[in-house]
Amino acid sequence: MAATKGSKEQKYDRQLRLWGDHGQEALENAHVCLINATATGTEILKNLVLPGIGAFTIADGHTVAGEDVGNNFFLSSNCIGKNRAQAATELLQELNSDVSGNFVEESPDKLLDNDPEFFHRFTIVIGVQLPESTCLRLGSVLWSASVPFLVCKTYGLIGYMRLVVQEHTVIESHPDNALEDLRLDQPFDEFKKHINSYDLTSMDKKDHSHTPWIIIVAKYLDRWLSEVWNSVLHDGQPPKNYKEKETFRQMIREGIMKNENGVPEDEENFDEAIKNVNTALNQTKTASFWVMLRAVKEFVYNEGNGSLPVRGTIPDMIADSQKFINLQNVYREKALQDAAAVSKHVESLLQSVGKPAESISEKDIKLFCKNAAFLRVVRCRSLAEEYHPDSVNKDEITSCMDSPDSEIVFYLMLRAVDRFYQLHSRYPGVYNYQVEEDISKLKLCVNSLLQEYSLNVNIKDDYIHEFCRYGAAEPHTVSAFLGGSAAQEAIKIISHQFVPFNNTFIYNAMSQTSATFQL
Repeated sequence: MAATKGSKEQKYDRQLRLWGDHGQEALENAHVCLINATATGTEILKNLVLPGIGAFTIADGHTVAGEDVGNNFFLSSNCIGKNRAQAATELLQELNSDVSGNFVEESPDKLLDNDPEFFHRFTIVIGVQLPESTCLRLGSVLWSASVPFLVCKTYGLIGYMRLVVQEHTVIESHPDNALEDLRLDQPFDEFKKHINSYDLTSMDKKDHSHTPWIIIVAKYLDRWLSEVWNSVLHDGQPPKNYKEKETFRQMIREGIMKNENGVPEDEENFDEAIKNVNTALNQTKTASFWVMLRAVKEFVYNEGNGSLPVRGTIPDMIADSQKFINLQNVYREKALQDAAAVSKHVESLLQSVGKPAESISEKDIKLFCKNAAFLRVVRCRSLAEEYHPDSVNKDEITSCMDSPDSEIVFYLMLRAVDRFYQLHSRYPGVYNYQVEEDISKLKLCVNSLLQEYSLNVNIKDDYIHEFCRYGAAEPHTVSAFLGGSAAQEAIKIISHQFVPFNNTFIYNAMSQTSATFQL
């Protein structure tokens, strides 16, 4: 039974605060394909089922073996002999009744042979513990269909992820420490009018101490720009360097109301104004960066006078409720006006390509305008480019290998064990009695890999020994960490919020360190 809106809000309260109703809606409309229900695969899916992914399909041709039960929480001993996709689907579905679970008892290679378009229907495909040849085949199919592909592998104490996506756009990147969008250097008409409605010289003490700091800074900035000495010395420009900003702060300080004895009153709003001078005077963002929608671009060069749409938000500050609401409304109304202007451009652009105006909703346009300064585009290279000797990123690999214990060494080792698998149809060290002879075989694979890519780097024998000792094991602790990381990246792709990594991530559980590389 599906949850009602009220119970959903309660159930998903914490994540709704992170990505909002629209992010949750994107999650609920997504269909994720997981290839291979290994320990890592089920951990990833667990972290997508719990927040309420719409549907998942597991494709796995393996039957459950004793070693699966030993490291996978979503398989039990009575699953042995059953198809792994079916057994994992049944147990994962118990986590969340809102989610629809499906399974296909086929290996990815068989699906690619018989019905490669099977993979086109998914929002994202997550491939776990796949050999290199399968990754390349599947990667090629998904690349041409523009379906994001997340490759994950746990190998002993090493975790690996590779995101393969042609182009991924992010509207809500949620940047840390974003500067406010106050337009104090380019006040729009409605804001000017609102500033002029305040007269600091004729206010009583209560009103004076509740004037929002933005108004205080705007008033003194106006005074700074109009005073003769400033226009001569500073060409009518706002304070820019430390000395000028200190002079400007002193101007504000002198505006604090004094009592009958000439002692300055305790006015926290003026303290706020002085504290925020630096960020308040940051230059308004212009269109010097990639403007995703042509509609916003047209707005920028027409109605926006070279600036992006006003964001429409202001920070908290000392003020009485009415003054704060009045100021907030000035910014909000301007943001709505700008979004309406962008909407008109959107409408005419849609019309010119024969699409209905409602193809893009007002809600989406407002959200886009609000985040226009934080747009991001992630473009990854294809696996075919990464793996081809003519286009391998030699510079990145070689420069990282200047440090012989850089995480990049694990990338090279994982490529070498895949080469071993292609030659011997098994991974090195899977049988204890063969570990010693596998060391020399793996060393040959490492050397042939370095030779093929003309990489003049040295890989210590310790790493070759270690990877043979791993025996392609998938420890649950490493799987659980990778499962959380991969699910987080999948949610970023699905929701188009936050910025995903580009393009390779490696986790070293021995030292508990990680690194990303653009390969």
